[in-house]
Amino acid sequence: MHQPQSRYHCHFWLPDLFNNTGGIQRYSSFCLNAFQTLYPNFTYDILIKHDTVVPTKSPNLCFHPTGNWPLFLRTPAFATQIISLSFWQRPNLILSTHLNFSVTAYLLKQLIGIPYWVVAHGIEAWNIQKSTLQIALKHADRILAVSHYTRDRLLQEQDLDPDKVVVLPNTFDADNFRIAPKPTILLKRYGLNPKQPVILTVARLSTREQYKGYDKILTALPQIRQAIPDIHYVLVGEGDDRLRVEQLISQFQLQDCVTLTGYIGDKELGDHYNLCDVFAMPSKGEGFGIVYLEALACGKPTLGGNKDGALDALCQGELGALVDPDDTEAIAQTLIQIVQGIYPNPLLYQPEQLRSKVIDQFGFDRFQHTLSGYLENYFQSS
Repeated sequence: MHQPQSRYHCHFWLPDLFNNTGGIQRYSSFCLNAFQTLYPNFTYDILIKHDTVVPTKSPNLCFHPTGNWPLFLRTPAFATQIISLSFWQRPNLILSTHLNFSVTAYLLKQLIGIPYWVVAHGIEAWNIQKSTLQIALKHADRILAVSHYTRDRLLQEQDLDPDKVVVLPNTFDADNFRIAPKPTILLKRYGLNPKQPVILTVARLSTREQYKGYDKILTALPQIRQAIPDIHYVLVGEGDDRLRVEQLISQFQLQDCVTLTGYIGDKELGDHYNLCDVFAMPSKGEGFGIVYLEALACGKPTLGGNKDGALDALCQGELGALVDPDDTEAIAQTLIQIVQGIYPNPLLYQPEQLRSKVIDQFGFDRFQHTLSGYLENYFQSS
């Protein structure tokens, strides 16, 4: 293995790391952990736009948050910091885990020659119209797409060198998501019978993320109830789309078979996966969907949409059921089949096998190994 010099200096440009628990934050955290494990002698400066409190500096790791700035000043404050620190430190590599930061990275590359990598997650990387962002992507030294779906869309829509666009799929912490019986505390909290079939979705209830498909499940529930009268739907998440969700529940008279849990912290998330009999998120706008991996690691049959990154997360249907996210009838019938135990993929009913396969395919060891290969090739050619 070609090891670059120990004084190699990396900048990480991140939207969040500690103050948020979204997909980009988790991906950023795993990237940083993998880099530090692979190259512990590097120096790392971590510039974080929205975080307020960060750990203290260690010998080769320093955090620079701008989250204490008022929101209307935060973007210029972050831009000033990443530009000034880059000019002062001249890092060997910049890794941005959000596409929007790549424009500044491109300018720095033009001015002082700093190479940069950028991560493309999902909807923010599709149908890019801004010419500045298109130029920044074209000049990136490497684009890490979180799924083949996102990579394919980037190559179809943008004038990019295919050799520079590689796939580094999302990963997850398998230790936090394990197979376990339905938790008694949650059965009591939500008034559920242990033998009662439960459908689960974990998603931010945002008006900007209605593509996640929880409304489609609500629309399908009356039909599902005809086949499975005691079915219960648990929707985990909070956000500004909750009022519309409540209106749908009222419209379809689902008050007795839907539980809106609100926000659930990481400590209880695994318990909620173990509460369900099937995890379902028929999305059509996910770049990947870490929640699918978490559900699979708990051994749960899982349903996703067939028009986005869920294709990658569910391995083209090998690990779960893929349906047209706009077809309420298909969603209803597939969920009925899964709950009744007659879905034609027997793997869905083998919890230990599901867990083993998702860890093998998407566990942190695989993530780190894939990243290591890209870094070795980069260092050898640079």
